[in-house]
Amino acid sequence: QVQLVESGGGLVQPGGTLRLSCAASGSIFSIHAMGWYRQAPGKQRELVAGIRSGGSPNYANSVKGRFTVSEDNAKNTVYLQMNSLRPEDTAVYYCNADVFAYGSVGYRDYWGQGTQVTVSS
Repeated sequence: QVQLVESGGGLVQPGGTLRLSCAASGSIFSIHAMGWYRQAPGKQRELVAGIRSGGSPNYANSVKGRFTVSEDNAKNTVYLQMNSLRPEDTAVYYCNADVFAYGSVGYRDYWGQGTQVTVSS
């Protein structure tokens, strides 16, 4: 079993900052990639930012220059630094990881429970 636990969401004013964290734990043999998705009310879940192990990050156009994704491989943790937040960034943010778990036959996706980010004055 693999678990993803997110933290760091909350309420922030426009222009503010938040930092999300997601720690993966359990029977992990290898992690290929980790990232963040978000889902606003009435909208589909969308990729915000992702990073492959040892690779370069990729971002949604709407967050480029404002958000930064990073990883700590030793801790199996991914972070999302969010600056210059806008009301349209309001959503539930989900952590995602592509994990090869012990006892499994290959990589599969795992999801966190989600953390609410609200940008409002």
